[in-house]
Amino acid sequence: MMDWTDRHCRSFMRLATRRAVLYTEMLHARAVVHGKREQLLGFASGQSPLVLQLGGSVADELAQAAKIGADFGYDEINLNVGCPSSRVQSGNFGAALMLEPDLTARLVDAMRTAVSIPVSVKCRIGVDEQDAEKDFNHFIDLVAQAGCEHFIVHARKAWLSGLSPKDNREVPPLDYDRVYRLKQRRPDLQISINGGIETLDQCAQHGKLVDGMMLGRAAYHNPFILASVDHQIYGEKDAGLTRAQMVEAMLPYIECELANGVRLPSITRHMLGLYQNEPGARHWRRHLSVEACLPGAGVNVVLDAMALVEGIREEAACRVS
Repeated sequence: MMDWTDRHCRSFMRLATRRAVLYTEMLHARAVVHGKREQLLGFASGQSPLVLQLGGSVADELAQAAKIGADFGYDEINLNVGCPSSRVQSGNFGAALMLEPDLTARLVDAMRTAVSIPVSVKCRIGVDEQDAEKDFNHFIDLVAQAGCEHFIVHARKAWLSGLSPKDNREVPPLDYDRVYRLKQRRPDLQISINGGIETLDQCAQHGKLVDGMMLGRAAYHNPFILASVDHQIYGEKDAGLTRAQMVEAMLPYIECELANGVRLPSITRHMLGLYQNEPGARHWRRHLSVEACLPGAGVNVVLDAMALVEGIREEAACRVS
């Protein structure tokens, strides 16, 4: 998710789950090739398994960007062919590429030639009026012939005109069955499903019919949902960290980043949803949102916010008991 799942966000989410695969925000291949690579691609140790998500429509640029990403230590490169934003459309990439399956196949082939790690594709079930199942199957088959073995499918089609990116996440109806049928038709491919998934129980149900499930905004707005992933999805015995333990584990990272000139809100904005639906959640969000922006704000802001919300939760638990 562009401007959301940056390195600070991923460092925080990795504290909740050791096993879930984390994806970067989509980065344009040209920016990776010509931009500040360490700033764009650098990440703290311990974030793996980690996938670099790229956008673009020029084979040479995508191949170079994929190679750069592999050299940085990413475990997989993903080509985003599902984003419907106007910024993406103007560059003829993202969901617009689903209208050009031959080009998409050439892009994947160029990226696979450049790296030894897997190259996957994130797509929709269709675009605009080209949303018949035969069109979707044709796209998948052509790109698979180019060597892509893993598709992450957002089970909605994309409207490239007339709908905002937000509406594209909500208005076109979900069609999970089309993704299930793809897996039945192509059991040789790894098929992951995306779109409208809010809970791990829903993930478990999808997991009976496909190979993987992707959580996006649900995990961002309620990151503690990931604390149950290793146990509920991967069968680990460890129950994972508590919310307070996640905050405490994040403090050394925050201190290090602050010492390197990063502003506190750049990190804490990704932590605002930690206490979602819990007593004191509003106080947690407000304290971090206000105090983190003040000059000289440091880890004490996070500690104070945690003390505040944990106190409220303890009082609420006492009243219930």
